[in-house]
Amino acid sequence: MDLTLSPDDEAFRQEVRAFIRDNLPRELARSAARLGYLAHGRERILAWTKILHTKGWSAPHWPKEYGGPGWTDMQRHIFEEECWKADAPVMCISNLSLVGPVIYTYGTPEQKAKFLPPILSGDVYWAQGFSEPNAGSDLASLKTTAVLDGDHYVVNGSKIWTSGAHFSDWGFFLVRTNMEVKAQAGISFLLIDLKTPGLTLRPIVSIDGLYHLNQTFLDNVRVPKENLVGEPGQGWSFGKFLLENERTASAFINQSKRELEKARDIAKAEMKNGRPVIEDPEFSRKLARVQIELQALEFSVMRVLANEKSQYNSIAVASVLKICGSELQQKVAELQLEALGPKTLYHFTEHELENPDTDPPGMAAYVAGRTAEYMIARAATIYGGSQQVQKTVISKLAFGL
Repeated sequence: MDLTLSPDDEAFRQEVRAFIRDNLPRELARSAARLGYLAHGRERILAWTKILHTKGWSAPHWPKEYGGPGWTDMQRHIFEEECWKADAPVMCISNLSLVGPVIYTYGTPEQKAKFLPPILSGDVYWAQGFSEPNAGSDLASLKTTAVLDGDHYVVNGSKIWTSGAHFSDWGFFLVRTNMEVKAQAGISFLLIDLKTPGLTLRPIVSIDGLYHLNQTFLDNVRVPKENLVGEPGQGWSFGKFLLENERTASAFINQSKRELEKARDIAKAEMKNGRPVIEDPEFSRKLARVQIELQALEFSVMRVLANEKSQYNSIAVASVLKICGSELQQKVAELQLEALGPKTLYHFTEHELENPDTDPPGMAAYVAGRTAEYMIARAATIYGGSQQVQKTVISKLAFGL
């Protein structure tokens, strides 16, 4: 695969850069730089989606027939890279990389017409309802049931780690519709309006001190049967399709590249033993090693995005990317904290994190959010399938062990 930018690609980069410069509100960029992934909130993410929608860029990876821009793999990579460089809010992965592709690939014409346009326009936010208290990475053991009663499914059960459910409009849930067949064959994919009676949320405040996780309880929640995607029992296949997208996205290449730049900038500004941290040989060695690993991972992700043929199962490949990407997130966050030294001990309140103009006296703007980002990065090797389970997937699907 040729990674050299053609004149057209370079012109495209300049077009993207100019659009972001002229249209990204300063307050969105300043908040995004502090808050990091998963802590942006509905308003910021959808505000940026609406801005991109005016240009036809709100779904970079979608086919043109469903509202995507029809970009090449290189153009998508350039766009994402420029967004991260500019500290734009994250795109909504649950909308664009997870439920959207399932709907436009497997949904009915009516489902596509109802659900895809609001995703593109930034008018709706989706939450993922997969994991359960006793069924995390082992989704085949999920217990939430959906029993057909006339024109509705009656759903009962509990989901956990439903990110952003408290500010979401809809959720896509894996539910068990058949108890009599093999575990995987009894799972279905159901779209649920989160305002439906019987659905309640319990907040989970994470180690970073922020609220973006929930436990979701479903008590006789009635869902129209037309909200079932595909046929009953196809949910396991759809879940694998979706999780392959999630695990490729979980490499977070451009996020890690941007955060590594921040680590380098922090190390240039912070002092250790009378000289900049960046001049410390041990720190510089760690920084160089992470940069090399990140560049190698970037090339691997781009090979997948370019549909390069591989002798290995695509799900196993996605799991490899997920493992490497999540580990690098943690390494980059550790570099930032090492560069900051004792300043990492300052506790920023949620108000201080949300408001860029509230930095304590004498505290540089880049300090806020770094410790919180480090803490939530510990979960990177758990969500989307834990590290240990991913290694089992790789051993089975890639090597037949």
